Formats: sequence, C-alpha cells, structure tokens
Amino acid sequence: MPLAAVLWNVGISFGGVISFIFADLIIIPIILFYRKYCGTKAALHLTAIFYAAIVLAGYVVELIFTPLHLVPRNRHLSIIDAGISWDYTTWLNIAFILIGLALLVVFFRSNSDSLLTMMGGSPDSGHDHTGEDHSNDGHPMDHHTSHQNHAPRTTDLRCPARPGPDQS
Repeated sequence: MPLAAVLWNVGISFGGVISFIFADLIIIPIILFYRKYCGTKAALHLTAIFYAAIVLAGYVVELIFTPLHLVPRNRHLSIIDAGISWDYTTWLNIAFILIGLALLVVFFRSNSDSLLTMMGGSPDSGHDHTGEDHSNDGHPMDHHTSHQNHAPRTTDLRCPARPGPDQS
C-alpha cells in the first residue's frame, strides 16, 4: 500500500501504519452500507467496535513488535511505479481474468441470471406490516388482521441486529 509506505517514510509509528491499513473497515460508504442494511444503531455499534479494534491493533502491534525488534529500521523507502511489466503478477492477473470469464459463462449458461432478477430491490422494499391494505399483492398470509397468527417470513434478508416488523 503506497500511502502506508509514505506514512512510514515521514515518521509515523509502525502501529500507526498498521492502524491506517485497517482503517478501510470504517470508510463512509461501508458505514452507509451498514446503516442501510442493519439500521443506524447497528451501524454506529459496528463503527465503534471497528474503531476500537483498529486502535487496539495499532497499540498491540507497536507494543509487541518494537521490543522484539520486528519493526523495520529502514524508513527511506522509494516508491516507484514502474508501469506495466510482464512478471508473475501479470500472468496471474490474466489467469484469474480467464477463470472469472469462464465462471460467468457457466453462470449464464445455467440460467442462473434469473436469480439476479429475483433478488432485485432493497431489503426495505419487501413486504411491510405498517397497516396498509395488502389484499392485492398475492401472498396467502396477506388477508390476516393480526400479526400474531403467523411466523415471520424466512425471506427477510435484513441484518439480525435490526428487528423485523413482527419483533418489537
């Protein structure tokens, strides 16, 4: 990771660099993802837990690696972007692109693309028990008047930390 190497070159501690690398767990798009699928409270809990783990990991790495002399001594690293070269990573990239394409061919030949259309939409766009008239959406359980007469649907894909409509 070039930016971590730059931080190391300018004097950030080894544990700080490790914490910086782990900080990808709490970037704004991922927090928004947690919020959308797990709710605001769960997203805040996950963010706080990840932040505490990142800070703790930085301290632990610093406190263990320094006395054991496992911290690199050379802080004058040169970061060179040599461009495209035909080395083992190039051949591995080509191999995995071909494997990915082969898997896509198998996926579409097996008519599995219908799964994608079936799974379309957000988890909040599913069945909602907010008191609207559900008589026309075709689900056999929709003609009920009470939520206590049936078990929750198993197709609810929301985060377990977020209570469903039948759970209070």
